[in-house]
Amino acid sequence: MASIEVRNLVKQYPGAAAPTIRNADLVFNDKEFIVLVGPSGCGKSTLLRMIAGLEDITSGDLLIDNQRVNEVSPKDRDISMVFQNYALYPHMSVYDNMAFGLQLRKVPKDEIDKKVKNAARILGIEHLLDRKPKDMSGGQRQRVAIGRSIVREPKVFLFDEPLSNLDAKLRVQMRTEIKRLHRQLDATMVYVTHDQIEAMTMGDRIVIMKDGIIQQFDTPMNLFNDPINKFVAGFIGSPSMNFLEGEIIRENGLLGFKSKNVLFGIPDPHQAKLAGHVGKAVTFGFRPEYVYDKAVEFTRHLSQDVDITIDVVEPIGSESFNYFHFNGNPEPTFCFRTSTNTLYKPGQVITIGTDIERLRFFDESGERIA
Repeated sequence: MASIEVRNLVKQYPGAAAPTIRNADLVFNDKEFIVLVGPSGCGKSTLLRMIAGLEDITSGDLLIDNQRVNEVSPKDRDISMVFQNYALYPHMSVYDNMAFGLQLRKVPKDEIDKKVKNAARILGIEHLLDRKPKDMSGGQRQRVAIGRSIVREPKVFLFDEPLSNLDAKLRVQMRTEIKRLHRQLDATMVYVTHDQIEAMTMGDRIVIMKDGIIQQFDTPMNLFNDPINKFVAGFIGSPSMNFLEGEIIRENGLLGFKSKNVLFGIPDPHQAKLAGHVGKAVTFGFRPEYVYDKAVEFTRHLSQDVDITIDVVEPIGSESFNYFHFNGNPEPTFCFRTSTNTLYKPGQVITIGTDIERLRFFDESGERIA
């Protein structure tokens, strides 16, 4: 397998006002599962296609296995790509679809047979080898597309939103199978998705992109717990982080956060970091997982009492999403999640606190300041 290094990579399309990829610097280690994620138009698929050789590089360097490959053609990069639309030949059987690339390379027939049957065994599609794509489900077609990549035994596997055409249940099943495949093949894989749940559950490390710029590159839990800016904080997590606009104030020598009639004390670890922001507009961020009903939570170190009114309750089985507004501040609506052992009702007033170790603050530019 192989490592991938991206050095100051830029992609500028002729006539475009701004680069699609701006000065990307990344290192993907050998045998890692890397996920590129971000909203539509952020440049994640373009970056993947540059690695594949399907897009020219405007400037910068791309190295695969420590070899510069900027001018190397796609067929000579020893990579394999799985596309969103499967791209299977409809008139060919599963066996022939998987064998076709090897046949073009003049690989001996007995070796092709061995590789195809081994890939089919890994993917659990041995019983489908004689079928045509039209006779299979979406998940089965996706396995065939992946199998076509496996038989080539490339240095790097690239996936461009391969599960986006599948229904929700099948997506969950397929992402588990792809992760299992990664362990079996011990391969370097780069995977593009717009779904942050896929990114969190699949990636060893995740590249978060916005407007062609790398926002943060880290492990899933570091992105969740220590986002570098408001965009990352809001993008990672489901439901996403709650944001409340307000300002830093000083009362009786201590700092607090105030938004209309809502006041939160700022814990000691953040006092020094926010001292220079007194009187300035900031955004207060807190995740739904770290909001607690003070009538039932007595063990955690929580912020002072804040009264809220429940607006909407969404029980989804093992847990419930509770949407609320702060009393005296009806807009906007926020969320906290609880187990369904306690079910709230719309209009119910309760007192909450937030875990003070989990509070996050962002300045007007969106950069995290505490």
